[in-house]
Amino acid sequence: MDGNSEFPFQSNFEIPFDLFVRKKSEGLGTPGSLRFTDSKGHLVYRVQHPIDNSTNWNSTRCTKLLLDASGDTLFSVNRVNKGSWKGFRGNVNSGDTGFIFKVNRTLDEFSRKEFDIVLVGDHSEGSKTEMKMKGCPFKRSCTIYKGDSIVAETSLMYKLGIGKAFVPRNRFRVTIFPGFADHGLIVSLVAIFFDGRKIWI
Repeated sequence: MDGNSEFPFQSNFEIPFDLFVRKKSEGLGTPGSLRFTDSKGHLVYRVQHPIDNSTNWNSTRCTKLLLDASGDTLFSVNRVNKGSWKGFRGNVNSGDTGFIFKVNRTLDEFSRKEFDIVLVGDHSEGSKTEMKMKGCPFKRSCTIYKGDSIVAETSLMYKLGIGKAFVPRNRFRVTIFPGFADHGLIVSLVAIFFDGRKIWI
């Protein structure tokens, strides 16, 4: 990662990177987590609500944490209202965070959702990168753009191979295309896109 850029773009990152997503139940009465694995099934990221025994569940349900495979918190995502989110680097509950991005939903139809994304550097409100996110949650279809370029997209995995069973709709693929180095940020945005789909996320 380039220390001079909060959200680096790498010209030498030439191969699309796939993550495979599924919902995992954590037990009766405990909210499930969203797991992102590599092609070999190794855990890369996990998205879950904060676990705080001293806090009522209703007060934490608007926050999601993005954790790496070691359980370290990379991003905290807070839902500000029904169509707006803010993202912070680190664990917002610990206070060791920096405001990183904000997302506003601009279109909310049954078959189409659209979002505006503004990335803000840790130390400079004047340094911003604008992105967009569009798609259909029911089809597990989400495309993230920076300008005219596609940064990442999600898609259903209809079959694992010839003759094999269909993959359930609660499992899908995230493909991150060459150029955007912060995969954790992309995972956070995907979690926002599908936020509120209580049946499977």
